Amino acid sequence: METFSECMIEYKKQMEKGTIIKAYQGLMEYIMELKTELKNRYPEYFVSGSIYYGYMDMTYFSFTPKSIIDKQLKIAIVFIHEKLRFEVWLAGYNRKVQAQYWKLFSESEWNKYSIPHTIKGTDSIVEHILVDKPDFNDLNRITDQIQRGVMGFIKDIDGFLSEH
Repeated sequence: METFSECMIEYKKQMEKGTIIKAYQGLMEYIMELKTELKNRYPEYFVSGSIYYGYMDMTYFSFTPKSIIDKQLKIAIVFIHEKLRFEVWLAGYNRKVQAQYWKLFSESEWNKYSIPHTIKGTDSIVEHILVDKPDFNDLNRITDQIQRGVMGFIKDIDGFLSEH
């Protein structure tokens, strides 16, 4: 197992190459543009003021309709760095809310999307992959895929919650 010091030496080498810096900056610019696009297209939705940049594990922002906010829930559009993909998550505003709704979803027969086996160590209640292998040569296509997928996810979540 590599030590922290050894990892930092490798980190420095990779930073000197510049490719990671350029990729990360481009990705963060795209996520900011995506957030702005959704905010402008859906002004009635709450879009978080900031982006959670994470620890190069995940980067996300929330994009939530009032019907879901009223239940102390939020929708997160998430980029998973290691898997290089975009997901959408239903999450709670706190651990108590998360546990309550995770129990509701996990004890139901509903299997439209992935429900984690446990909420221990995770922030999601329900998850869905939006874009598994994004083609960063076509950012408009990625944005369209995300937008369509998120809106379908929200519609399905709202439907489930209104029935339960």
